[in-house]
Amino acid sequence: MKVVFMGTPEFAVPTLEHLYQEGYDVSLVVTQPDRPKGRGKKLSPPPVKEKALEYGIEVYQPKNVNTSDSIQKIKEISPDVIVVVAYGQILKEEVLNIPRFGCINVHASLLPKYRGAAPINWVIINGEKCTGITTMYMDKGLDTGDMILKETIEIDENMTAEELHDKLKDLGAFVLIKTLKEVEKGTALKIPQEHEEATYAPMLKKSTGKIDWSKNAEVIDNLVRGTNPWPGAYFEHEGKKIKVFRVEKDITAEKGKIGEVIKVNDNGIFVKVKDGHIIIKELQFPGKRRMKVSDYLKGNEFPQGIILK
Repeated sequence: MKVVFMGTPEFAVPTLEHLYQEGYDVSLVVTQPDRPKGRGKKLSPPPVKEKALEYGIEVYQPKNVNTSDSIQKIKEISPDVIVVVAYGQILKEEVLNIPRFGCINVHASLLPKYRGAAPINWVIINGEKCTGITTMYMDKGLDTGDMILKETIEIDENMTAEELHDKLKDLGAFVLIKTLKEVEKGTALKIPQEHEEATYAPMLKKSTGKIDWSKNAEVIDNLVRGTNPWPGAYFEHEGKKIKVFRVEKDITAEKGKIGEVIKVNDNGIFVKVKDGHIIIKELQFPGKRRMKVSDYLKGNEFPQGIILK
């Protein structure tokens, strides 16, 4: 089966690896252009490009994959299927119609829930207990195509978005290979989505991570885990934005005002919330490294009794 692979970030790499290792003829990898990165703004290749070059696969990086030049290039490959994993551009119908088996997308949620750019983060922020991978035939809508296969995994109560991302990227690779085998045999299902049950997972903004101390402890804990590592949950103190990477929740009764720092010790910074308190265990001040509160307190103080915003 001749494959054109479209993908960009680290999430897509295991799927490309599995395709290559399973012996599929990956004739072209389409990925986003190199981007400036780091303090020096040096151009850096996307992770998928690095892996493709390692395997000796031709890489194509158009600014827009829907131009006539790009479409012609893909047509010349004459792929049986186009596999799309977190590519980062919406495909026009003319591209979708090129391969005889269609364009198959690996999506990191149990569709039709959490269509869109950031399903991994939002399932944690919203306190879901499970999620998974769905493979589907792409159509001109946003994640609206007929589904082929689904695999479900549980979300551990302490799991961060980064940890869930790593589990799902490996699961996605496994489900994609299983899907292609069904497609080749002609036994792949086409299951229409229940569109009325769809929910949306929009791209995160830096402001998404702002902690509202008037919420319940569980809601704040979900936000901290769902925005870890990016954009990061945060609060403001003396004009500084302080990121919070790990907390524990405690719903035992505690006096104090919402957002008040009740006590500070090596166990953490205890902050009053709606139904108890949140214990900040790991944080990062601007320009400093990420560290445990117990380590921060070895050379610094954090004032008790202040109200965090």
